[in-house]
Amino acid sequence: MNGKPQAVGPSVGRFFTNPPARVVHHDVHVINWGDRLFYLVTRALAICVIVLVVLLALDLFRGAWEAIGQFGLKFLVGTTWDPVARQFGTLPTIIGTLVKAFIGLLLAVPISIGSAIFIAFYVPKWLRPMISYPIELLAGIPSIVFGLWGLFVMVPVIRAVQIWLKANFGWFFLFNGPAVYGVGVLAGSVILAIMIIPIITAISRDILLTVPRPQIEGMLALGATKWEAIWKVALPYARVGLFGAVILGLGRAIGETMAVTMVGGNSFDLIHSLFDPVHSMASQIASEFTEATYNLYVSSLIYVGLVLFGITMIISLCAQFLIWRLSKGRVAVFE
Repeated sequence: MNGKPQAVGPSVGRFFTNPPARVVHHDVHVINWGDRLFYLVTRALAICVIVLVVLLALDLFRGAWEAIGQFGLKFLVGTTWDPVARQFGTLPTIIGTLVKAFIGLLLAVPISIGSAIFIAFYVPKWLRPMISYPIELLAGIPSIVFGLWGLFVMVPVIRAVQIWLKANFGWFFLFNGPAVYGVGVLAGSVILAIMIIPIITAISRDILLTVPRPQIEGMLALGATKWEAIWKVALPYARVGLFGAVILGLGRAIGETMAVTMVGGNSFDLIHSLFDPVHSMASQIASEFTEATYNLYVSSLIYVGLVLFGITMIISLCAQFLIWRLSKGRVAVFE
């Protein structure tokens, strides 16, 4: 006011004397190019997976072409596999593969889901890794080890069970088989169940651990029991993931080779009971491919592989459709 410089307060002085904060300007074009590059790379990788599946199918089709031309679709319903007479049909192995896989799944799913519920909701948090680690370790054991254990440990037990079942329930067609040796449909199904239990359990446990705790706690606060909260909240919320875990287990069961070969009995006859020896498509290819001495024999084995590939794809597509329907049917509160 009087021409003299006025004193400036400390805060005002800092405002005028300190340099302004540096404003960082992001290059929008760089970000867009980065996103676009990431999109193109991931899209190319996804296309590579599809291309690999298509190439695999084409290669199987090319290798099986001679057998397809010779037998056509009759190969799928033929019951004779005679390399000497050059007659090939794979219906017994198709039935054997599916029967063993679904019986194994029927045995494994209740144990797996029950174990996953116990680990996720009843086991203390500090004890959970100690129980989960052995289960995950079982999933990594080679199938040949399961096969050896099944042949020398499980088969004698199953033989005793078969003798008892035949003596007491032999009037029922499933238990009215030939001479009881222990190997067969029942042994193959049990070994498959043991092999897929760790896979389904580990995935189901991880899915159940993603259920929001406030929803379960809300049910408990309303007076529900813990089991009611699990049954009405946790399982509906996780049902899509649980179904996916079951399908992964089914895929492992259908494609299993060595363990089933060792305890299945390896017979090409149609099965009529749980005691009959059985052959699967995967074990048939593994056990006979090196013995194929002429082109039609090799082509027929590749045809079996093509059928196995088609069955796996059909099951996967049906599973994806069911998962989509389950996802659409979710209750809104669980979204």
